[in-house]
Amino acid sequence: MIKKITKIGNSQGIIFDNAIMELARLKIGDEVNLEIHSGGGITLQPLRQERIEASQASETAKRLIGKNSELFRRLS
Repeated sequence: MIKKITKIGNSQGIIFDNAIMELARLKIGDEVNLEIHSGGGITLQPLRQERIEASQASETAKRLIGKNSELFRRLS
């Protein structure tokens, strides 16, 4: 796919249309890792947050609260 670098304010940029954003599973505000290769190539890699199941999050929270119960008691 060919895209043109355009002026955006005082910077330059490439506009990603909705189709590109959907195909890359990106949305406004997502972070990407930009890598510049020795030959001048550029790679963008989405930074994906690992998601955990609600039950695992609940168990972890209970364990942390139990482990730090005295701290939480003093903070309340």
